[in-house]
Amino acid sequence: MSYSVGQVAGFAGVTVRTLHHYDDIGLLVPGERSHAGHRRYSDGDLDRLQQILFYRELGFPLDEVAALLDDPDTDPRAHLRRQHELLTARIEKLQKMAEAVEQAMEARTMGINLTPEERFEVFGDKDPEQYREEAEARWGNTEAYVESQRRAATYTKEAWKRIQAEVDDWGERYAALVAAGEQPSGEAAMDLAEEHRQHISRYYFEVAYEMHLCFGDMYVSDERFKAFYDAMHPGLAEHLRDAIKANAARRTA
Repeated sequence: MSYSVGQVAGFAGVTVRTLHHYDDIGLLVPGERSHAGHRRYSDGDLDRLQQILFYRELGFPLDEVAALLDDPDTDPRAHLRRQHELLTARIEKLQKMAEAVEQAMEARTMGINLTPEERFEVFGDKDPEQYREEAEARWGNTEAYVESQRRAATYTKEAWKRIQAEVDDWGERYAALVAAGEQPSGEAAMDLAEEHRQHISRYYFEVAYEMHLCFGDMYVSDERFKAFYDAMHPGLAEHLRDAIKANAARRTA
């Protein structure tokens, strides 16, 4: 049997113009012509078109598709194996992308699960999720962000009060340490830096020492974090950064 260009376009989900173009560049030349000179496509032509569309779907440019299909050293089974490998790799990539989107969607539905009254009771007039959109934009696709949102969604008012009390207690002890002139490389400062890392790991997400070092730099470079820590005691942000570095060096040596 043979098929008209319109029929083939309908079978394959492409335009007649596309088939004309493939013919013009020699990529898919129909095997027959009608008495009136119209293109007629054989079953073999349809097989070749299927191969072309496979490679096009995978992003191959037309010249590379032609080279692949016209290589005399490649048999049809090799083409199919190649297509299967490429499709499998693409499926894996798309699955990973889908998982990342699902995680982001999951994280967006989580977070601090308190009523407005409970939020005020725990955090006062400070909004604990003031920068949530920014954080989501920067880290929304990371496992750490998703994990932090998942854990936060499980905490009751009492749990948040306990977490907040630990933060306040740590801040008071660190401020006293800075006021006393303790060096960031001293045991007391390094111990409080380690306590800081463990607090985040315990309540939000696991913080490796490498990540903690990044946090320390951010506490100084980001004015909002710097203001938060310096409000405990002037210069505390830089002191904490240096203590985090000293602690990481001590723990990973």
